[in-house]
Amino acid sequence: MTAFEFFFSFYGLLLGLSVAALVSGFAQVLHERDRVRFGWLTPMLAIFVALDLATFWNQAWVFFRGAPFNPVLLLIGLVIAATFYIAASVTFPRVSAEGVEAQIDLDAHFWAHRRVVFGCVLAANALVWVLLGILAAADPQWAAVWSPRLVAGVVIFAVATATAAFAPSRKVVITALLIVLGYTLWNMARAGAMLIAAGGWSPAVGS
Repeated sequence: MTAFEFFFSFYGLLLGLSVAALVSGFAQVLHERDRVRFGWLTPMLAIFVALDLATFWNQAWVFFRGAPFNPVLLLIGLVIAATFYIAASVTFPRVSAEGVEAQIDLDAHFWAHRRVVFGCVLAANALVWVLLGILAAADPQWAAVWSPRLVAGVVIFAVATATAAFAPSRKVVITALLIVLGYTLWNMARAGAMLIAAGGWSPAVGS
């Protein structure tokens, strides 16, 4: 087992719990859909959190596959994944805690918990940015990772996420949510276009 495989067996498990928490929350809401007012803010927030989780899986491969074994990396992975777990757990309301007859408004839940969710997502991403900054300061090859496109993306993501978390105006919050979600979807569409342009992937031999 390589150092990366050992690290990812731990990090991937913790991120997987975040995905499970997010999907479980959505499943509970669907199960109680007769007493749920869905709206569109919480579903959009859930899509944003899910896409950012997928991005973190990708980042683990891009940034950590050459890392040596070190307990500090496990601690960093634990903090990042735990922060994401909090965000994923709070994205949807706990239906059982609302009472059997209580009506659930997902838009109201969004406004009550958006600071926690956006704040945790921003904090998890900021930990990665700080780590990349430390690596860039120590190694010119890592400094090259900070391309103008990456820097612009970090600025867009950080400003929009922080605005969605802490802005007092609801119109500003919704605008920031649309921007950061649109930016994340654009990155996924760009990745999909690159996959198509590369011809997909070869079929497994001997399957």
